[in-house]
Amino acid sequence: MANTPQSKKRARQTERRTAVNKNRRSRIRTFLRKVEEAIAGGNQQVAAEALKNAQPELMRGVTKGVVHKNTASRKISRLAARVKALAAA
Repeated sequence: MANTPQSKKRARQTERRTAVNKNRRSRIRTFLRKVEEAIAGGNQQVAAEALKNAQPELMRGVTKGVVHKNTASRKISRLAARVKALAAA
């Protein structure tokens, strides 16, 4: 347990940041789930729109330090490829 005033303050700050980051991560996952569901549904227009909405959310997670840049880029790339494959199918 924290003893000094500074360590107590840092513990409080960490608690607040953890809650904020958890909400951000959850929001990103929700957007990604919408894309996954649209792909599973087979509708290319809906999937493309969901991906378009998810991209800025993912990249915002990068700027806020919740997700690594390469991870976000990889997810966007793979989802975009799957959405594009729907058009061909």
